[in-house]
Amino acid sequence: MKLLTSKPGWRVESDALVIGSGVAGLTTALNLRSLGKKVLIITKSNIDEGSTKWAQGGIAAALGPGDTPEEHMKDTLIAGAGLCDQNAVEILVNKGPSAIEKLISWGAQFDVTAEGGIALTREGGHKRNRIIHAGGDATGAEVSRALLAAVKDDPGIQIFEHAIAIDLLKNPDGSAAGVTLHIIGEGSRDGVGVALAGAVVIATGGIGQVYSQSTNPAVSTGDGVALALRAGAKISDIEFIQFHPTVLWRDNASLGQQPLISEAVRGEGAFLVNDIGEKFMENAHPLKDLAPRDIVTKEIVKEMVRRNISHVWLDATKIADFPKRFPTIYQSCLENGIDPTRQQIPVAPASHYASGGIRTNLQGESNIKGLYACGESACTGAHGANRLASNSLLEGLVFGSLIAQDIASKLPTEIEYLSDDQIDGYLDQQTPTLLLDSSIKITLQLAMTQGASVLRSEKSLQETLRIINSLQIHSSKNPNISNWETTNLFLLAKTIVLAALERKESRGSHWREDYPATTEDFHLHLNQILQREEWKFEREAIQ
Repeated sequence: MKLLTSKPGWRVESDALVIGSGVAGLTTALNLRSLGKKVLIITKSNIDEGSTKWAQGGIAAALGPGDTPEEHMKDTLIAGAGLCDQNAVEILVNKGPSAIEKLISWGAQFDVTAEGGIALTREGGHKRNRIIHAGGDATGAEVSRALLAAVKDDPGIQIFEHAIAIDLLKNPDGSAAGVTLHIIGEGSRDGVGVALAGAVVIATGGIGQVYSQSTNPAVSTGDGVALALRAGAKISDIEFIQFHPTVLWRDNASLGQQPLISEAVRGEGAFLVNDIGEKFMENAHPLKDLAPRDIVTKEIVKEMVRRNISHVWLDATKIADFPKRFPTIYQSCLENGIDPTRQQIPVAPASHYASGGIRTNLQGESNIKGLYACGESACTGAHGANRLASNSLLEGLVFGSLIAQDIASKLPTEIEYLSDDQIDGYLDQQTPTLLLDSSIKITLQLAMTQGASVLRSEKSLQETLRIINSLQIHSSKNPNISNWETTNLFLLAKTIVLAALERKESRGSHWREDYPATTEDFHLHLNQILQREEWKFEREAIQ
């Protein structure tokens, strides 16, 4: 399947193409450059507009006294609810400290203690203080700043901003050859063109905009995952959508990106209460308010249903010097009429992170040769059924380096790029095309929030699938970014719902009301492959 688009009018070539400019994409690009490869980065908006800069909590790594990668691995495996691939987790936690050192060498500056050491805090699911942070609650912004400065200083990295990747191009042997893309702007590269490369890395971040309320920015429409899906890549464990438990609640009609209240606030002593002041997490889990995210989210939703309330409250009034420790959150609360030093913060879950994505091996390569995925777009197996807090930025740092090494080891000295005739022939193949009108976007998002979010059942999922399928009649003949994004969201929504229907159990961040137990039958990865217009399932054993 391909997106409907116009004929490409220009071409550009590089050793490697990186799609996305968050921590995963920039880390991969910088590591490729250290290995002597020329890189093209394409990003859909401004280069600093992805999810990375919004990350508040920090980066998890075993850096504190008495902490070890083994302890970090234990916490990750527990959070992953049995679906983590242990080899992927071992790589993540063992290479984590050196990845942090490399990030610091690129110029990142983290908060320090009075004695001058790196300051460490704690988040849900961690049994030790191992979260490094910057600017109190602005870690992502600092990581993004440092990486962008390093990238912009490198003449071997070319950057195309305001460029959306459309579809994958393949070589005659089926390997990745580049992508079609569209650039908004003036000059010789207006409109649709092709970017050719010896390897393609998808690092487009999250898919949160498939729901009506999310912590993800507006650009997080899952374009890279949808591109891979259409190309025949395996999409794994996409049903495991992590809902962040503490997102600032404004009203039920508020759509799009919502303000996040970092888990680190609870790490510093804040606690959850219901409308009558009960600390409902006290008896829900041994870690209470710092239980893994899926546990806290479920308990909040249960409490909202039990008490018939639209949100719960986070009491952070006892945190000393809140404005200094959490300046971004403090300002966000004030802008919404809440003073967290005196008032409890209204919070409710919203979509936050996709633990599944493009299935990769331990070098980040998909089942399509030469097509790699890194960061939230990927499913390495490191997160299992529920990502442990602050392992996301770490994953981009660690696997970005591994991907660069694998690409560099495989690229030939002279890359044979597709000719113009080969490109025309590939694009002229009788492959079904799809393009839906952007007017369906809100209907799609609301349906996903209503029937395929925290609470799921056969009934709710089937109704959501019915709505999704009914929207396919709203086709368009007008290729543009809004319609491409909406079509990507449509494909991802259907993929999520089909996976949620297939997994007849509750595990991690997938909660089926009609199948509340975790079962051995689903101690596996669910992979999906789109063949022409049919979704096919494949069951894969846990490694």
